[in-house]
Amino acid sequence: MIELRDVKKIYNMGQITVEALRGVTLSIEKGEFVAIMGPSGSGKSTMMNIIGCLDRPTTGTYHLDGINVAQLSDNQLANLRNKKIGFVFQQFHLLPRNNLLQNVELPLIYAGVGFKERRRRAKEVLKMVGLENRMYHRPNEISGGQKQRAAIARALVNRPSLLLADEPTGNLDSKTGAMIMDLLVQLHQMGNTIVLVTHDPEVAEYAERIIHLRDGLITSDVKK
Repeated sequence: MIELRDVKKIYNMGQITVEALRGVTLSIEKGEFVAIMGPSGSGKSTMMNIIGCLDRPTTGTYHLDGINVAQLSDNQLANLRNKKIGFVFQQFHLLPRNNLLQNVELPLIYAGVGFKERRRRAKEVLKMVGLENRMYHRPNEISGGQKQRAAIARALVNRPSLLLADEPTGNLDSKTGAMIMDLLVQLHQMGNTIVLVTHDPEVAEYAERIIHLRDGLITSDVKK
């Protein structure tokens, strides 16, 4: 599903050149649950942005489901993100004035899905994450763990082939974080491909494969 070949990412910051990725080659199969670990500045967020089609490699190639991402226009990239990728972030990015049902529906609005189908699918995924009794609540009326579950529901509503989670437990206490990770394990068991970025070894242990990055290079890649 994911094929990175000798991917480099260079940022020019005034007089300084920062090589965030220094030639990463990586394959991830459909249905895998992979954790990407590394200290701050290791390149893991840059790698996540490239895998998520939020950024492009400076050199090297990236194929997602056989599609050469580098050859796509910005509009085609946005369309690919909307159809194939679900994002879960440390900050929940829920719209405060909208209830959970309206928040979860948003990707379907962008995809041009009609009202009835949109409502049906949003309710379906909210039920899947255990929020069927909270769908008419606004984000400020629910807990942090419920907000993250709502964010996961929003990521799933377009039925993406890839779920990307960037420090999904970073703003949660350990008990709530474990509940969110259990939910990701369940989603993986249902066939979802999940790539998780974390600095927390306990969170990474939920994955079946752990990749370590340091200074823009993969230093280890271990399958359990």
